[in-house]
Amino acid sequence: MPDTPTKSDFAPYGQAPVQNWPVILETRGWKDYCLLDMGEGQKLERYGRFSIVRPEPQAMGKRRLKPAAWERANAVFSGDTEEEGPGRWKFSGNVPETWEMAYGPVKYIGRFMSFRHVGVFPEQAAHWDWVNGKVRAERTKNPDRPLKILNLFGYTGLASLLPATEGAQVTHVDASKKAIGYARENQALSGLEDLPIRWICEDASKFVAREVRRGNTYDGIILDPPKYGRGPKGEVWDIYTSLPEMLDNLRQLLAKDALFMILTAYAIRSSFLAIHELMAETLEKQGGQLESGELVIREEDGKRALSTSLFSRWSSR
Repeated sequence: MPDTPTKSDFAPYGQAPVQNWPVILETRGWKDYCLLDMGEGQKLERYGRFSIVRPEPQAMGKRRLKPAAWERANAVFSGDTEEEGPGRWKFSGNVPETWEMAYGPVKYIGRFMSFRHVGVFPEQAAHWDWVNGKVRAERTKNPDRPLKILNLFGYTGLASLLPATEGAQVTHVDASKKAIGYARENQALSGLEDLPIRWICEDASKFVAREVRRGNTYDGIILDPPKYGRGPKGEVWDIYTSLPEMLDNLRQLLAKDALFMILTAYAIRSSFLAIHELMAETLEKQGGQLESGELVIREEDGKRALSTSLFSRWSSR
């Protein structure tokens, strides 16, 4: 029988992060968002002044509101229940193509997209507040320190605009020209055109690899990749095969005194523990704290919660 491995058989480690899991991060909604009800494979939400019904495979229980509440919905999405699946919207009454909402100092536009999205992922509010708290605390402690944040797969830009309002210098990367356009539209709507944000339309993996070669570093990294996607030149992203290499490169982009790194994963057949262990391996010499678990949205009355995604996030302290 082979000998049991001993401590000397393993490569030497630096100071490993303190690990904390499972962690549940809850969003209870705000003025322009709430989860009204869920069940029978669907969820009923309010975005601004509109109520919306969308497929939700994890809503397996019974609906608690009366059928009339669901029937009054302004928009209902039907089609593929996969996160990246196309479908169609059915509208009731006079519903505009776009409408305005806000989160704190940032205004943003809601729009009915073909992949059942409406321009914002509300469960991310838990990360928005956490990042802004980190930036605010560091700016208070070291007001002359320029804080550089990299937001990959940045979508419509809320995770870029919010820390920028606290004084961070943000690099926002997305492979979709349309998404970049939406993000800049949200910036203009908020009256925040003067904020130091670089909007870059490029394949995220290529951008990260080039930044490593250039020797650039960042004080915070936000990573919110899809399960599967393509870059502007047909580059293929598959979270299971592409994420490990990207995380290895991102480790090299963390500044010596970096503040944080966040990874969120949607609609994958995996446990949060899988991405936790991958982040732990990536950040094994960074010290600090690594916490992982699920992002959830709680219903308006507080009685039930809906799991939306997996996350792992590292903080230097």
